[in-house]
Amino acid sequence: MTTDGFKTLVVVNPNSSNGRTGRIWPDLQAELSKRIGTFEHRFTSRQGEGEALARDALQAGFEMVVSVGGDGTHSEVANGFFADGIPIRTDAVLGVVTSGTGGDLRRTLGMDKGPFAALDRLSGTTVRPHDVGRYTFVDAQGVRRTRVFINILSFGIGGLVDKLVNSTTKALGGKASFFIATLRALARFSPPEVTVELDEGEPRTARIHNVAVAIGRFFGGGMEVAPEARPDDGLFDVVGFEGMSTFGFVSLGGSIYKGRHLARPNVTLARARRIVARCDQAEVLLDVDGEQPGRLPLEIEILPGALKIKS
Repeated sequence: MTTDGFKTLVVVNPNSSNGRTGRIWPDLQAELSKRIGTFEHRFTSRQGEGEALARDALQAGFEMVVSVGGDGTHSEVANGFFADGIPIRTDAVLGVVTSGTGGDLRRTLGMDKGPFAALDRLSGTTVRPHDVGRYTFVDAQGVRRTRVFINILSFGIGGLVDKLVNSTTKALGGKASFFIATLRALARFSPPEVTVELDEGEPRTARIHNVAVAIGRFFGGGMEVAPEARPDDGLFDVVGFEGMSTFGFVSLGGSIYKGRHLARPNVTLARARRIVARCDQAEVLLDVDGEQPGRLPLEIEILPGALKIKS
């Protein structure tokens, strides 16, 4: 599929990568022009603005929206392709230029590191269908909301890690920032009992450290938590870490980064199209594409191939 001549908006988060994206934007803009020709661009100035900019653009007739920033920016822009979890237009294309802390979507898409490395893909003809997760949850104000994700949603310690990462500087880079936040989270995290139902199966209750509902393979700044996940197979890979001590969970760290943890005790893998999760005894936070939007209870369903990504 060619996107030559597509009316294109580039959404730029100048604050991503600790402000580096804004500093290199003039050079990046020049290189983008060489690859895709004429385009308009908008800077985000607050959290959530990428979603509104993308949605307004698609409703105004733009055919491609390119996201320049980190995983959180990409997720925001992808949400702009949907209204209440329903695609605004099925022919629209998302372009991804990663310049941020985590880089987890970039890894799943097989892109090299650095924002300039993605530019040649934008000038190519490859557009891939990408599964989308639609989830309903409770936000920080206690309101039920519906949004989408394009990489990984997890609940448990991952939500606390995100909260800590996003409340501090990310100057150390992705892996170091997430590793330090994980150590801080472990010091205060008590594994809750969570009830999970997959598809139409029987509800199952377990004491969990984390459950990852994966479209992509990586989260947490490079952890290959779902090494068998495919972003176009119409299924979530559901990876659970349950019934283990904190020491046992910590000991998995190296194997998770290498994607070699699935055979370890108390690590589970299932595949599903729909997930329901709840916890009646504690606040269980969510980690969604590197951001922390709210908490359980949670309902998730997959939308197969609902997004087209230029990659």
